[in-house]
Amino acid sequence: HAEIRARNVELRVDLQRELPKIHGDRIHLQQVLLNLLLNSLDALEFSRHGPRQIAVCARRIGGGMVELAVVDNGEGIDPDVLPKLFEPFFTTKNSGTGIGLAISRTIVETHGGRIWAENNPDRGATVRFTLPSVEPGATA
Repeated sequence: HAEIRARNVELRVDLQRELPKIHGDRIHLQQVLLNLLLNSLDALEFSRHGPRQIAVCARRIGGGMVELAVVDNGEGIDPDVLPKLFEPFFTTKNSGTGIGLAISRTIVETHGGRIWAENNPDRGATVRFTLPSVEPGATA
């Protein structure tokens, strides 16, 4: 929260009503979300297109999955970079290590989900990941 305020970014949280629970390691999943938020903050750092905004969205999708998305209105991702984004040691940052998104992919896949990035139609980028839900009556 402090980092978001310090960078003068507006954060919106949009959670679908009655989301099912997911089963997973809370710390690892928080790390994924934190990494995606920090990447969005970095993407917005030099944005000159009005208010800088990030949205965190969660919704139920088909197949018993929950989708989480981190959406920013920055400059977007170079289309040539998109296929390499989750590879270990690939980075577009001057001071980046290139392991954050690779670790995030490993965590999400270990939890039975998948992760991907796409450019928004207007401006900015979205990173989405899915996780299996624990439907009512299922044992966790």
